[in-house]
Amino acid sequence: MLSEPMTLYKLMNLYMLKQVSFPLTNAQLSNFFLENDYTTYFTLQQALNELLDAGLVKKETIRNSSRYEITKEGLDTLDFFGNKISPAIVEDMDKYLKENKFRLRDEVGVISDFYKSTGQDFIVHCEVREGKTPLIELNLAVPDKQQAEHMCSKWRRKSQEIYAFAMRTLMCGDEKD
Repeated sequence: MLSEPMTLYKLMNLYMLKQVSFPLTNAQLSNFFLENDYTTYFTLQQALNELLDAGLVKKETIRNSSRYEITKEGLDTLDFFGNKISPAIVEDMDKYLKENKFRLRDEVGVISDFYKSTGQDFIVHCEVREGKTPLIELNLAVPDKQQAEHMCSKWRRKSQEIYAFAMRTLMCGDEKD
C-alpha cells in the first residue's frame, strides 16, 4: 500500500480508466470515490487535475460534463506502479465497474451539444457512440439558443428511438426504390 494518499487516488483513477473501453465522466469517477468513502470530492478533483497536467489522462468537455480517458503515458505509469494498489481496492473498483458497466457506457455514449454557427442560428450536434465509434451523428440548425438547449436535453431520452427510425427507414425495402 502507498503511504501517499494522493498517489493512490491517481493510480485508482488510472486503473478505472484502463478497465473500460469508453471515457468516464467526472461524476462517474466521483460517485465511486464518494460512495466508497475513499476521499472527498475536492481531493479527487485535485488528483484528476494533476493527472491532466502530467499528461496521464485527457479530458473532453461536452455541455458541462468532463469525460476522462487514459493516455499512453497513463497506461505506462499504471503498468509500472499499478501493483501499489491494494488487492482490496482493486476488488472494490472491479466490482463497481462490473455492476455499473452498462449504465456507465450508456451515460457517456449519448452526446449532445450545440454551438453558434457563423450565421444567427445554432447548430445542435447529437451523437450516439459505441465506445469511440459513432453509430449516428446528427447536426441540426435551429434559430435560437433556447431551442438548441431543449433539443440537447431531449436527445438522451429520444436517441434510441431516432436511431431505430433512421435504420428502419434506410434499410427497409420500398416499392419506389
